[in-house]
Parts: sequence; C-alpha cells; structure tokens
Amino acid sequence: MLSSSKHEGRRRTKQRDTLAKILEGSERPLSVAELLEAASERIDGLGVATVYRTVAAMLDAGEIESVDIPGEPTRYERSNKGHHHHFSCERCERVFDLAGCLENLRKMLPPKFQVRSHSVALYGLCAACARPAK
Repeated sequence: MLSSSKHEGRRRTKQRDTLAKILEGSERPLSVAELLEAASERIDGLGVATVYRTVAAMLDAGEIESVDIPGEPTRYERSNKGHHHHFSCERCERVFDLAGCLENLRKMLPPKFQVRSHSVALYGLCAACARPAK
C-alpha cells in the first residue's frame, strides 16, 4: 500500500489517505478528474484544487508517478508498479496498464546507441469500446 504516514516527512491527511487508497485499488492510471470523482464519494466538499495539491505532494514524496500520453490529460498511478507501458482507448479515453515491455526495442537502435529510458503508448479501442453495438 502507498505510504501515507507521518514518518519520512509526509503529512498524513484524510485527502492524501483517500487518494492513496483509490490509486492502490485502481487497475489503471487515473486523471485528476477521475480522482476527484472517486474521492468525492468519500469526502464531502472536496475541491479540485485540493486534489491537485495532494497529487503534487504525493509526486514530490515519490508515492505516485505521472503518466503522460500526448494529447491526453496527465494521469497518476502508484510508483511501486515496476516498468510497464500503457494503452489509450480512443473512444472512452481511459488509459490502461500493459504488463511487460517490448523486448525488440534494442534491435531497432542504430549501432552504438544507448537507451537510458523509454515509454510506449499504444492507441486503439479497449475491449468494452470494441464490442459491436447490438
């Protein structure tokens, strides 16, 4: 679970604990709007500014990471998930985690190039959006 204790200089708040629990239980990265919607069910009167401040504090503490996909709002996920990539649904605009990594990337590099990091995003339709309409 994400650390949300007072040790290591982290200030424990209801908002931080709630966002940590939401991200811990999520199978995919969430946008600020999605975090606000989920957290508002647990905290009355929660505002978007508070969510942004809490997300910034969690990023600074290394508890979460940002997921940046061009043309999409930034999303956030637990930082303890290990290396993986993402799939962006063009219809419902949700972003999903993909397990593993593309092993053939090194074969694509010109000779003597060295990769230090990479990010891969695939685009298309998720299973729910790809189902034919009845």
